[in-house]
Amino acid sequence: MTWDIDHVHSSVTFTVRHMVVAKVRGEFQKWEAKLNLDTSDLPKSSVDVTIDASSISTRDEKRDGHLKSPDFLDVAKFPTLTFKSKRVEKTGDKFKLVGDLTIHGVTKEVTLEGEHPGVAKSPWGTESAGFSAHTKINRKDFGLEWNQALETGGLLVGEHVDIAIDVEAMRKA
Repeated sequence: MTWDIDHVHSSVTFTVRHMVVAKVRGEFQKWEAKLNLDTSDLPKSSVDVTIDASSISTRDEKRDGHLKSPDFLDVAKFPTLTFKSKRVEKTGDKFKLVGDLTIHGVTKEVTLEGEHPGVAKSPWGTESAGFSAHTKINRKDFGLEWNQALETGGLLVGEHVDIAIDVEAMRKA
């Protein structure tokens, strides 16, 4: 069964180290997902996600501009990031979502660790399902190489990026 993403209650966010000592958080504000969900047999489910790379936001226009540039996402050449699931593995109330992540024209298999708290019925009669999933990638694996050495040692931008996805989906009528 196909479910619609409730974007008001969903997000695709990331965290990366900045100057070794801090973390920068950001999100992609425009994305679409096709979610085929079998609530009685989660491994039969699938998801395809397309993210508008130009919708990246870290609350700093200058940094966002740099992230959109050829130094990082190169949104003029690679306007989208995508994820296409291959399989869902359920273990108790947790799951692993394995699929192909494409960033900057490079596709790698990744595993998202997640949880599915269940399905609920709203006071308006709609049915919603919730999911949270996370993974960690090395940005260099996707050709995102730019960096700057710091005078005190280390690099300006961390190599590892933590990705978190929180979704509320509503059953199509």
